[in-house]
Amino acid sequence: MATVSTTAKPRTVLDALSHRTFLISSWPWRALLYGLSTGPMTLLFGLPFGFCLLPLAVLVSRVVQGQTSDLGLVAAFSVFGMLLFLSAGPAWAAVVAGVERQRLRMVDLNPVTVPFGPISEPGWWPRMRTRYTEPAAWRELGYAVLLCTAIPALYSVAGMVALFAAVLVASPLLVNENDTISVGFTEVSTPGGAVPYALAGVVLLVLSGYLLSGFAGLHAMLARSLLTDGAAEKLRGELTEVSQSRTRLLSAFDAERKRIERDLHDGAQQRLVGLSLQLGLAKVDLPPDSAAAKAVSDAHDQAKKLMVELRELINGIHPRALAELGLPAALEELADGCAVPVTVDVAVPVRLPESVESTAYFVVAESLTNVAKHSAASCASVTAGIVGRVLTIEVWDNGAGGAEPSRGTGITGLSDRVAVLGGRMWVRSPVGGPTVVRVELPC
Repeated sequence: MATVSTTAKPRTVLDALSHRTFLISSWPWRALLYGLSTGPMTLLFGLPFGFCLLPLAVLVSRVVQGQTSDLGLVAAFSVFGMLLFLSAGPAWAAVVAGVERQRLRMVDLNPVTVPFGPISEPGWWPRMRTRYTEPAAWRELGYAVLLCTAIPALYSVAGMVALFAAVLVASPLLVNENDTISVGFTEVSTPGGAVPYALAGVVLLVLSGYLLSGFAGLHAMLARSLLTDGAAEKLRGELTEVSQSRTRLLSAFDAERKRIERDLHDGAQQRLVGLSLQLGLAKVDLPPDSAAAKAVSDAHDQAKKLMVELRELINGIHPRALAELGLPAALEELADGCAVPVTVDVAVPVRLPESVESTAYFVVAESLTNVAKHSAASCASVTAGIVGRVLTIEVWDNGAGGAEPSRGTGITGLSDRVAVLGGRMWVRSPVGGPTVVRVELPC
């Protein structure tokens, strides 16, 4: 019996920590590379910030130590440094954020969204105004400050643990008979006495891998929360899931329609054909003027009418012309069956995806039904064509107009079905007419 794994592949280093194969996967090395590359980033990006804030640090130090000489000059430099930090900081932080979004892919495979929208106004001033007025810019500045202060301290803890573990592992090689070495809170003087500490170092070295990966995961979470548009990503994911679920429902609905059509065609219709034949044979065997012959003849006529209605019902559920001949032939058939004269102009030279053809067919079918029932039109037209990768359908009639979804004309249902495929629908129906239903479906 085949088994199906339901465990999804981890997308972040924090997700990978709970997997049993974490240590033999690429995630510890990703975390190590992420942590090691943080040091150069801190030095590179921290120098301009340090230059701006150094006078402030000197001022604080002098105040704490009680030194008052040249305090005014130092305070003036501190104010200048703070102004320079606040004015140039967001622009420099944009460079930091750009690099950090790229580095984030080392430990987080989820897509990264820049929290700034498109700027429609040309020129440098709209860009600068956006840079200094949107909260995302100041979140980037806050992250840059953390990258140069708290985050290196976080990694230093993991580095010291890994260094201590490495010393324990190497302790049997470092000790000799004449010297002693300190391992933690005790000392060893023989290689044999250092072996237990070496084994403990191996365990601690493994744990330090988990510790470093955990710190890298926390760093990545902080970077994602400050440098990306997390709310937009969550909303985008939810909308994607809703769109996919609607598509699955539409596919399941179409599959159920086909099943019902097949059951009616192969089951009920065949039995009804057999019943009609039996009634026809029975009518032949009975005396023409007898009451029984009249009753059987009426039943035979009703069976034939029922066959016609059932055939129309089957065709409405899943039109044969659409399945076998394509959209142009199916629309021609709809126009021929409409009570209002309809002209058809369809320029669709290729077969389209089944879902697109089915949606287009039912949009036209419902629109022509509305024309016949509600519009009092004397003529109508159906045009369809492909522009680029979009199927455009337009149904026009010269009726009374005034079509509204609240009046139960089926427009809302059509709009929902079109939206499932990512299409758009417009209805222009002023009172007095004419009415135009336009649908665009990506194909």
